[in-house]
Amino acid sequence: MTHYTILPMEKVMEGIDAMESATQLLEIVMNGVTMQVQPINQTQATIVRLISCNPQDFLNPQYTPGRLIEFKPVFPG
Repeated sequence: MTHYTILPMEKVMEGIDAMESATQLLEIVMNGVTMQVQPINQTQATIVRLISCNPQDFLNPQYTPGRLIEFKPVFPG
């Protein structure tokens, strides 16, 4: 991603380390779509971003970033 600005890079990136360490993101697969989510509790999360090669996934309102989803964690065993 390219970001054009007159601000110095130090100002643009200020606080990014604190933000990344405070945010716990999980990568999940839901209905065949891989996405990053931020957990709210054990069964709910907020979609942060999609990680998909299919352009149709980005057009599906069900996977809009910011949307609250419910899921049941499944651990491989």
